[in-house]
Amino acid sequence: MVGYKYAFSLSKEEVKEALPPGTDKLAIYTVFLSLGSLVGALTGSYIAATRGWRWTQWVNTILAGSVLILCFFFQPETLYGKRQEASKHSTTRKTARPVESPSTSLTVDEKDHQVSRVEEAPYVGESSTSYAPFTFKRSLRIGVYRGNNIVGKFLGPVLTLRYPGTWLVMLQYGGLVGGIVTISAIGPQLVAGPPYLWGQNAGAIDSGGIIGTVLGAIYAYFVTDWSIKRQAARDARGGGRGYAEPESRLLTMIPSLFVATTGLWVFGFSAQYPGGKNWVGLQFGLGMLAFGLMQVPSVGFNYIIEAYNAVSGDCFVMITTLRAIISFAWTFFVSSWIQDRGPAEPFGIFGMLLGIFSLLTVPMWYYGKRTRIATAKWLPAEVDH
Repeated sequence: MVGYKYAFSLSKEEVKEALPPGTDKLAIYTVFLSLGSLVGALTGSYIAATRGWRWTQWVNTILAGSVLILCFFFQPETLYGKRQEASKHSTTRKTARPVESPSTSLTVDEKDHQVSRVEEAPYVGESSTSYAPFTFKRSLRIGVYRGNNIVGKFLGPVLTLRYPGTWLVMLQYGGLVGGIVTISAIGPQLVAGPPYLWGQNAGAIDSGGIIGTVLGAIYAYFVTDWSIKRQAARDARGGGRGYAEPESRLLTMIPSLFVATTGLWVFGFSAQYPGGKNWVGLQFGLGMLAFGLMQVPSVGFNYIIEAYNAVSGDCFVMITTLRAIISFAWTFFVSSWIQDRGPAEPFGIFGMLLGIFSLLTVPMWYYGKRTRIATAKWLPAEVDH
């Protein structure tokens, strides 16, 4: 799990640096991120039922080992100190720039701007920067570190709590993932026993989440980029420079967050009254939540990158940390809570919390630029990634 947190925090930086900016790129990344937990839960139940639970860990080990090898050989390091690299490979080129001296004179025809007589002038060397070739051997470099303030590096993620945008994305993403993890833990238990008796097919409850993830990816891929491009075009027609503020994309999250909040309630009430075809409500609620989960990484992470680009990596570390805390807290208490009070109450409260987190989008959309101006003094002058 510790290794997963590192990979999750760094992967968004890799996507940002390796691909041009755009919500569509993060939408593609997010769909695989979301499908991993859902498809894993779906297939894991069959693997455990047919081969034993140990094979679920072996499959994860095989997949993780394969990805590690592929990343080592084919994912180049992107963290380079450009100034240091430039100083190592600095060259000097000579430029024919004449220097004024008693023995040097220029005669220029002002009419046709032609030089009629030029005496030889000394060359003045000007510094020119070149970089060493990026070879395959250089791409295998590991252990890149820049800076000597190790304490500051550890405090960096904590200091991002000064930025309101970090709290917005952190709370919303934590609430969404917490809901997904809780349903993935509770859902199979609800359908494995009476009255549904799905048995080893209990993992099929996650199929609704897979459908919701695909629909959410389509929405994120087409709608979010379209909305911000439309905003930029409107600014250009109004005499502006064709810019769109990072907050412009936040409004596209509101419909998805509403659907996700409602999905938690649908799942809770369907679980409260089992029997008949109510399992459809369980899958439908999970699908609604998965649909909303697609939007925060696609839209919210792009907002972090655009609003706090210099410290976006540290912001993602804090977002990942709180997401893990919320997921642990919800799953830790939910089993005993459901046994004592039934599913409707805990999922109703989870939905209420997610609804409150979702409503924070409105003040951030309206006051986000002002908060960025107020907190700009805390951003480093140079991007360190």
